[in-house]
Amino acid sequence: MANAEHGGRPAEGFGATATGGAHPRLRAARLGLWLIAAVLAARQVAVVVATPRGERLTDLETWVGPNGVLHVNGSLYASTRFTGTPFGGLALKPLTRSAEQALGWGWTFGTLLLVVALGLIAARALPPPVGRRTALLAAPVAVSLLMLSLPVRNTLWLGQTSIIPVLLVLLGCFAARGQRTSGLLIGVAASLQPTLLLFTPLLWCTGRRRAALATGVTFAACTGIAWAAMPHDSHRYWVHHMAGVGLGGPADGLANQSLHGALLRLGLNGPVEVALFLSLGAAVAVLALRRAVRCFRDGQLLLAVAITGCAAIVVSPTAWQHQLLWVLLTVAGRVGRRASDRYVWPVTVVVVMTLPTTMILPNMESLNPVRDNVVLLAALAAAVAVPFLSRASPVWRSPLPTAHAPAVQARFRHVPLLPFLRRVLARPNLLLELLLLRVTYAAYSQVRLAATGGSNSAGRAEAEEHGMQIYDLERTLRLDVEHWVNHTVAGIGWLREFLDQYYTSFHFVVPLAVLAVLYWRRPADYRWARSALGFATLLALVGFWLYPLAPPRLMPMLGFIDTVHGVQDFSRPDYGTLTHLTNQYAAMPSLHFGWALWCGVIIAVLASRWWMKALGLLHPLLTGVSIVATGNHWVLDAAGGAVVVAAGFGLTYLLSGPRAATAAAAERERTPARKAVRG
Repeated sequence: MANAEHGGRPAEGFGATATGGAHPRLRAARLGLWLIAAVLAARQVAVVVATPRGERLTDLETWVGPNGVLHVNGSLYASTRFTGTPFGGLALKPLTRSAEQALGWGWTFGTLLLVVALGLIAARALPPPVGRRTALLAAPVAVSLLMLSLPVRNTLWLGQTSIIPVLLVLLGCFAARGQRTSGLLIGVAASLQPTLLLFTPLLWCTGRRRAALATGVTFAACTGIAWAAMPHDSHRYWVHHMAGVGLGGPADGLANQSLHGALLRLGLNGPVEVALFLSLGAAVAVLALRRAVRCFRDGQLLLAVAITGCAAIVVSPTAWQHQLLWVLLTVAGRVGRRASDRYVWPVTVVVVMTLPTTMILPNMESLNPVRDNVVLLAALAAAVAVPFLSRASPVWRSPLPTAHAPAVQARFRHVPLLPFLRRVLARPNLLLELLLLRVTYAAYSQVRLAATGGSNSAGRAEAEEHGMQIYDLERTLRLDVEHWVNHTVAGIGWLREFLDQYYTSFHFVVPLAVLAVLYWRRPADYRWARSALGFATLLALVGFWLYPLAPPRLMPMLGFIDTVHGVQDFSRPDYGTLTHLTNQYAAMPSLHFGWALWCGVIIAVLASRWWMKALGLLHPLLTGVSIVATGNHWVLDAAGGAVVVAAGFGLTYLLSGPRAATAAAAERERTPARKAVRG
């Protein structure tokens, strides 16, 4: 498939590029990336081996363990724990003894070798022309992404064999010599995962008819052999279970990322659901194959294979998480006419394939249909919707340029530290920004929670000790006004309600509103402001981790009133109404005040009217009062928030210089003066 039509094997061209006198820095980068891949592989092995025996390789145990289905004399599907095809069971029967001996280290290392082979083949199948940097770095990057992906992690942990069909297809498409060998490998893969028969029309429509015939004949032969050897099991799989539907778990479970599973989760069932599934599945298959054929004829062979694999995910009755590697392979396609848009699709795919859906989308009922089917939606988009660029497009290798601010006039010798980070003046891609914002906030929440051991009760003694340290320091500095402010406000009903509402309502609303306005009205300033906020938040996370601190309301011996949460029962480990999902000891520095101060600085610097600047500065003032009055922070917490915000702005300046708009304006002012001097 790889090559009579396109002149020369991609593997050969790729290897020649990779070995030809690479720059020492590229060689060092390649070595570093391979080391990262090795570390990730070692981590996956450690996770599997460190898991108790009864909890790891559970799928493999159900196949080849002492009571596994491959040892029983009856039906393989008697317990519905075996989900493979009859041919898969027949092929694994002779391997039972060796597989039992290989449980643990042997099986895990064997799977790792398959993953490495998969990454190497995918990297060597990239469409030409391939630059030297890509040639050297693609393989370790591909292997690292595979190691991080949820399908591979699940395969290693469960002891699954789902990598084998994908590897067989890639070997048949990019490594096999001769069409018959290619068709044989793909036919065996289809015998293990029937929806991979979609590759048969792809081979036929791209002129590889011998390979298509060999695929069909191999599939029919393997299935026929299994039917002759195990007629009862074959009838049960193909007829009773309709090609495996209902095996391995309920078809409407979240793990089933197929169109059939999504329709069931939406409440459809019976003949209506079956008819809709068949009609939509047929439409997706036809559209995806047409796109795959176009990509093949365009020379993007890996993308053609990935699109067909994504269609196989969609139309399969059951597509479990460990079977979804095809989506990751679609990163080989290029999307976007602008240079700034090129990262949207690959970042989206990597995030979807490496992070749990709870980190990608917030836990909102209205978003459940999207969150429950996010991998399916990615596969569906890749199969029929994503506008992958043709290699004949003028923007394939030279995307539309992005407007940048002029070079920075460094005030000091080493400022900015990274002058090559040019300040983009154009608006960034909204999808990528929202995706990164959500992932960053999810990571922020996880770090906050992990900072005290994963629950509110963990680290209580240390946090209370730090609370007394802060309280004693404030008394020394005569800043200990929290108790007086807290009790005074608690006695004034309207003021207490106002400050409680201000504390709980404006922490997220105002920063998001500021970011939205900057994105829409001042895109160049948006990047600068967003970077400063990100650095400040990162520094705050370090503070949470190194110095867990109990806020005044969680210091029962000091007599503070929790005006927001109410009276807490300190005899209970999680203080009554307080949630398990947040770190109640993430008080130093105060991001409530820090984010509010960031908003105030941004508004004061960028607003055009004096009253807007005044409102902007009023927000951190009211936030500072509310965090102290409600007993949620010490005064020094607010000071810590101010320090990390100042550091965030400082790091942004050090790394990339002043604001892009400032640099551009300065350049415009200097241009007439230069012209006058020349004149």
